Amino acid sequence: MSCILQTISDDKALLAATICFGVIGALFTAAKTYSFVRMLLDMLVIPGISLSKFGAGKGSWAVITGATDGIGKEFAYQLAKKKFNILLVSRTESKLQALAGELEQSNGIQTKTYAMDFTQGNQSDYSNLGKLIDSIEVGILVNNVGTNHDIPTPFAEESDETIANIVEVNINGTLKTTKLVLPQMKARRSGLILNLGSFSGLVATPYLSVYSAGKAFLSTWSQALGMELARDGIVVEHINTYFVVSAMSKIRRPTFLIPTTKPYVASVLSKIGLSGGSSTPYGSTPYFSHALINWLIDNLFTTTFWVKQNNAIQTDIRKRALRKREREAKQQ
Repeated sequence: MSCILQTISDDKALLAATICFGVIGALFTAAKTYSFVRMLLDMLVIPGISLSKFGAGKGSWAVITGATDGIGKEFAYQLAKKKFNILLVSRTESKLQALAGELEQSNGIQTKTYAMDFTQGNQSDYSNLGKLIDSIEVGILVNNVGTNHDIPTPFAEESDETIANIVEVNINGTLKTTKLVLPQMKARRSGLILNLGSFSGLVATPYLSVYSAGKAFLSTWSQALGMELARDGIVVEHINTYFVVSAMSKIRRPTFLIPTTKPYVASVLSKIGLSGGSSTPYGSTPYFSHALINWLIDNLFTTTFWVKQNNAIQTDIRKRALRKREREAKQQ
């Protein structure tokens, strides 16, 4: 070892190169350490922006799409408890009315509902929804509505209907709904827009290619929109979500990595304005275990490695889903 050190010290060029690489290594390590510590601080110490900034308890409304199930429904419960009036937008009128009545009775707030099928992309629906939005003061928009592939499916074998529905709901629906609330938010110079994303947009997911691409679009669009609207006092956040117990995920039991909707939504609302595990501008991964996964993906191994991991996971899920279909077909 001493011979190596002596050789380096005797060769000025080699010594300079060694020092240079040492400095680069130290800076790289420091940057990684800082990002990890900052993630822990966001998760465990630093509070998010108070919802009072967006009108909690002051007569403001929260507009929630995909509001009658899963994450959307939980947002309705928790925002109602924070004393936001709630505009519920979803497909099934009976579910909307039941949830609206429950929220009003439990929280003493006002509700409005609008039943629409986002897969239809009906302009008259957006026109009617726009009139309803213009009649209230919107403090928060939760872009939660979404649809996915029924099972992991190769793109070449996916139905045109499924492809069209994912694009119409996950992309067009979010764009059109957001544009409806922006005029009044810009006029008041205040508002919060939460775009519910997915890890499939962070790492490309084979066999869920259209859904994955749509979520990647949502991430990029949120970054651009966030920068545009920051000067208007509007906060835009892309909420990067790993698995959550819900009908869409088809997961029924919570684990350390997969929470139920209640703690997940609570983490989102308590960490507004903090990036958590996300490294993208205007992005947030607020749930603790999700933040850890996000940090690992951003900082360990290559993108190719993670895409291959997703491929293996979805290949296995597809095999099990196909076997289940075969069993069900035999039982009929």
